[in-house]
Amino acid sequence: MHEYSHGYVSWRLGDPTAKNAGRLTLNPVPHIDPVGTVLIPLGLIVMQLIFGGGLFIFGWAKPVPIDPRYFRDSERGMLLVGAAGPLSNILMLSISALIGHLLVPLYVGNFLGDNGGFLFQFAKNGFWTLLYFLGVFIIINTIIGLFNLIPLPPLDGSRILNYFLSYRGKQIMAQVERYGFFIILGLLWLFGDAFFWFIQRIWTFVLGHNWLQVIASGGVI
Repeated sequence: MHEYSHGYVSWRLGDPTAKNAGRLTLNPVPHIDPVGTVLIPLGLIVMQLIFGGGLFIFGWAKPVPIDPRYFRDSERGMLLVGAAGPLSNILMLSISALIGHLLVPLYVGNFLGDNGGFLFQFAKNGFWTLLYFLGVFIIINTIIGLFNLIPLPPLDGSRILNYFLSYRGKQIMAQVERYGFFIILGLLWLFGDAFFWFIQRIWTFVLGHNWLQVIASGGVI
């Protein structure tokens, strides 16, 4: 959904590049990047196992092709395209949170701490599974959305920040872009634990005590 949102907004602004490349789809397969989706996360996991430390595991999908020459205002267009990805994550986690917070009281009132026959257990486990995956979905979208708001290229935050920079600032951002990946990797190596702590505080707030209690119960108690 994140990459689709980039392509969709770009298409609405007049750029057919993503559509012509077959990237205006919710099918995740065309968005898989062999390096960013597979090799980098696996490599970071191996490094974490070997060296330890606060390395934050991350990856990325294949960037959606965008040609700003189609936009009437290229800088404003890139701002909107860049913001579309994180906003899609915020929208998805908000909808999931709304649904979950409507369902959690039903689970707590009817299932938590109670046991019954086969049909009761079937309904209880199904209810818990739904709440669990909604919670995981919220956590994933929190991580993706906030991580992409980091204002360093090639992340979406750099496109948003670039719109507000002076001409000199834009030049500096363009120079930084070639080293952006290594800068991000270094920062996550040094401050990954702090970044994860910050994100965890946010998804803990969004889920709330009762929802976390339901997830922790494992559908058993």
